[in-house]
Amino acid sequence: QLVESGGGLVQAGGSLDLACIASESTFRFNDMGWYRQVPGSQRELVATINSRGDRKYADSVKGRFTISRTGARNSVYLQMNDLKPEDTAVYYCWGWRVQAYWGQGTQVTVAS
Repeated sequence: QLVESGGGLVQAGGSLDLACIASESTFRFNDMGWYRQVPGSQRELVATINSRGDRKYADSVKGRFTISRTGARNSVYLQMNDLKPEDTAVYYCWGWRVQAYWGQGTQVTVAS
């Protein structure tokens, strides 16, 4: 139901934009956001945004990543600047309304 796009390979210091659209959704998510996961580690929060536009960021991405959403389309975006090799992970779109919904994930690889 959540479809991500925009991952890929980028050099350190570069930028990537991720997008996530809720397809076939009949309701509006209260909160949406992005998590990421590397093999052998737990999935971690990157950024979230609620229906009022309040944003929350992981300390590691503050000042570099920007999350935004369009409520009418039930979509969320992540603008990633000054990417670092440690940002390499699979990025998952997340939506919350009564329960959590997840996208299939998109790979982001930052080469040093």
